[in-house]
Amino acid sequence: ARDGGTMGRSGVHRVVHRADAGRYICRATNKHGTAVRSVVVTVEYEPSMAEPGCPAQRLWVEGTPAELVCAATGNPQPHVTCAKLGDGHHPAAMSANVTRAHAGTYQCQATNSHGSALRNITIAVEYSPATVTLRVLPSATVSRGTSFSVECRAEGLPPPTYGWVLPPAPNLRFGTGNRSVAVAGAAAANRGLYTCTASNRHGWQASSVLVRVDESRLVLAVSLGSVGAVTAVGLAAAGGYYLKSTACKKGEYNVRDAEGSLEAACLHRQRRGQTEVYGIQLTQP
Repeated sequence: ARDGGTMGRSGVHRVVHRADAGRYICRATNKHGTAVRSVVVTVEYEPSMAEPGCPAQRLWVEGTPAELVCAATGNPQPHVTCAKLGDGHHPAAMSANVTRAHAGTYQCQATNSHGSALRNITIAVEYSPATVTLRVLPSATVSRGTSFSVECRAEGLPPPTYGWVLPPAPNLRFGTGNRSVAVAGAAAANRGLYTCTASNRHGWQASSVLVRVDESRLVLAVSLGSVGAVTAVGLAAAGGYYLKSTACKKGEYNVRDAEGSLEAACLHRQRRGQTEVYGIQLTQP
């Protein structure tokens, strides 16, 4: 009988289970007395790996010690080996500390004299944000009045969240997930440093870009306007000079035709050196 159990007859054959292992008491009895003997039964069996001792999903953090342990049951005690599928390396053989290269699927094998068992394990590696990249579209130098956007991208696991430090202005609009900022109708208030910060539970990283608002087109327009005004003044002066230099010369200039309802009258003629200078006076009718 099993230690502490009810006695049964000997010679009974049955299929062995792991639960059959333990201490048994054998008692032989006849009319002359009794003999008792204790027997320890060990049940050997092939390996197995279950979820509690060998989880199929693992989460590691970059920079921590690289160690992949997978518990297996079996008798005799199984020998367990794990290697990354595709390269055959154990994590500790790749690097003493976890790197992003450790991420992937590993296969663990437990072996003893009765067989073996296989189990796949997927490892994800979390890490703080890195390689923050800023891009200004269409370029970091924009013309006044045009629109532009600044995009921020960063690697990280968990996926990072984004924050901005930038010149305050009313014409800003932030994109989905705060990954970008759009500026409509660039003005002087939009020039300056745009800094994007990417962060997760493992750390943060930042990057900056300088945006310039070019007003050269506006200056050019103002300049052209000024040139136009100067030209108009010059033409008016030239017209006045033409009037002054040709008035009263018969057949060359008609003040009435040129000035509409204005009347012209010759005032005087004088000589300056060898040059004749004529003057006119324009009066309302």
